[in-house]
Amino acid sequence: MNKTQMTFLLTPVALWANAAVGNQGTQLGDVAVIGSKQAATELPGSASFFDREDLTRQGYDDINRILRETPGVYVREEDGYGLFPNISIRGADPGRSSKVTIMEDGVLMAPAPYAAPAAYYSPTAGRMSGLEVVKGSSQVRFGPRTTGGIVNYLSTPIPQARTGYLRSAAGTDGEFRNQVWFGDRIDSEVGQFGYLVELYHRQTDGFKTLQGARSEIGPDAGGTGFRRIEPLLKLSWTPETQLNQRLELTYGRSELDADETYLGITTSDFARNAHLRYAASQFDNIRTQQQRAILRYSAAPTDFFSLDAKLYRTDFARNWDKIRNVGDGDTTVGLGQALAEQGSHLAVLKGQAAGTWGYRDNNREYYAQGIELNASLDYQFGAIENTLRVGIRQHEDEVFRFQRNTSFNVDEQGLVTSRDFNPPGSQDNRKQQAEATAAFLENAMRIGALTLTPGVRVELIDWTVRDFRGAEPAISTGDESFVTGGLGFHYELTAGSALFGGVYQGFSPPSPGDGIAGEDAEESVSIELGGRTRTERGLTQELVFFGTLFENLLVPDNAGASGAADNLASVGEVETYGVEYALSYDPGRQLGWRLGTPLALAATYTNAEIANDSNVVGDPESIFSGGRDGADLPYVPDIQVSVTAGLEGTKWSLSLRALYVDESFATALNTSEEVILGGDASDPQIVADARGGKIDSQFVIDLTARYAVSESISVFANTFNLLDREYIASRLPEGPRPGAPQTFLAGIEANFY
Repeated sequence: MNKTQMTFLLTPVALWANAAVGNQGTQLGDVAVIGSKQAATELPGSASFFDREDLTRQGYDDINRILRETPGVYVREEDGYGLFPNISIRGADPGRSSKVTIMEDGVLMAPAPYAAPAAYYSPTAGRMSGLEVVKGSSQVRFGPRTTGGIVNYLSTPIPQARTGYLRSAAGTDGEFRNQVWFGDRIDSEVGQFGYLVELYHRQTDGFKTLQGARSEIGPDAGGTGFRRIEPLLKLSWTPETQLNQRLELTYGRSELDADETYLGITTSDFARNAHLRYAASQFDNIRTQQQRAILRYSAAPTDFFSLDAKLYRTDFARNWDKIRNVGDGDTTVGLGQALAEQGSHLAVLKGQAAGTWGYRDNNREYYAQGIELNASLDYQFGAIENTLRVGIRQHEDEVFRFQRNTSFNVDEQGLVTSRDFNPPGSQDNRKQQAEATAAFLENAMRIGALTLTPGVRVELIDWTVRDFRGAEPAISTGDESFVTGGLGFHYELTAGSALFGGVYQGFSPPSPGDGIAGEDAEESVSIELGGRTRTERGLTQELVFFGTLFENLLVPDNAGASGAADNLASVGEVETYGVEYALSYDPGRQLGWRLGTPLALAATYTNAEIANDSNVVGDPESIFSGGRDGADLPYVPDIQVSVTAGLEGTKWSLSLRALYVDESFATALNTSEEVILGGDASDPQIVADARGGKIDSQFVIDLTARYAVSESISVFANTFNLLDREYIASRLPEGPRPGAPQTFLAGIEANFY
């Protein structure tokens, strides 16, 4: 069956479906995957919901810090600010969150979700009103990648009445954060009009210090900080008609200018000054621009039937000019090798010897666009109550790489004496495009206390790759189809307690080049079984056992593991299993104390192992190369525990969050030595490289104080990494990198009605 036939068959059915959970027939324009904390407890799978209060409690803008309060979710820090998230859910490869479906308001937000899913753009957590994470069998409705889960950011909604909001703060390292928005709904003879205008801004000088002199030849030598600005506009119209319907338009932009680098430092230098940056990274800079437009139409003809249609377009452009190798006059080596060997190449990186800094102009442009129809129908079949959800999406996206290499020749003081440009597009000049038709069907059947939810998902993908580096463009095409499904259940034991679980198939499509070459997709089979309880005294608990068998785990085929590789390599079979536990309780409120004492706990144990001898995986320098049967997956620690405790008075509050993350290995070699599997594919060899070794365990405490000056104005102070712990957060992309140091922030929050 071809895509045209499939579209013809499914379009009528799509009028009877909605991706929302449960009966949302009268909630027009629902942008949520879950919807609320209560709805998260009614799913046939594990999920977490964060509201605005949760997101601002500790003053977090870093998505890494927020997600660590969710059991089953691991993150790999990279820059200390969360600019480039690397998210792993239940053992999936974390590289650039490429195995996680990233959405904003229910719309795909990775720059090119099918053609190049590496999330060099991820929505900014600091401007959001909520965050949703889905890990279990409920994710059958969402794709294209269903092996790693869903993260859905919820932007600021149009308020129900005239409202303004301001949050402004300043802190360490010249940091400033500002969020301001104003919105209203206006009644007229033709219906109700709504609007929201928002501006988000954050900037900092950065917590790292550049070593060495600044060169006059070359780009302006940057610092180590960044600036981000994001305006947003929303308009809505609810016509004055008998039909309950709504039209909403969202337009937003995001601009980032960050002096961020791939280059780390040596382990010995890390011990002396963890926040050092070498002179050779002084020109490193990434500039990105993202814009998104979403037109949504929602209607509820009856109380039991609703329809939601979305037309969307995202554009993303980035240029990351960064150092990628170093020469000492005789040989040129990669950065990880230079850091591990600590010889003449390292001296050049530090600006203490003459040589060459090899830079790459990683210039790329992306777009993604599509139309999506979802609907929901509640109906009775005998004694069984049903909610049918069906949806269809027609999508296309593209990445265009137009890159070149540049060499900077430096003297013994690290000053640039000359530079050599290669022609634009000489390093890479290609387009990768994907067109996809995706459809799902899911039916929730309520039989007394039991709800069964079977579902099926279909993905039909066409790939096209155009290479313009030859005399004539080289064009290759391919296509593939994927069918996955799952069955979830929810059984209410008593009011407030339930069992849930399910089994589902997951898949992640290969890269366009691999798909055209006939390589298999990543496939998995996952199960989970859990229980939830909520007592009359407000004690909420959830315990989940999970397991996943990856039949063909796909990973980047280079040790940078940035998710940016054109081709993916297969690790083969991988087994992950574990236990997740979450608790929430406020004994002070429940026992009638004058003080509230909110307490929350999120704990995860994960065992993620390679289940075969992968030995050499694609490029021999992949961090997964050399993995033997039973080897731990890189960057997936066994244990992670987050504890939040607080005191709340009438006008004031204190909140403390303590996080412990177990140590992990940086490669599948599972060694503490700084080595990777190098050489070439025909003769792999163990070679020195700072990307190998161990990742430190972490124990980080964050503290927040808040005081209500009036009913609408509050002041707050945040301390991040209170104990100023130094730890190697990552050895990727190119050597040891620190987590953020002790940081202070203070500000004001105001609501205007």
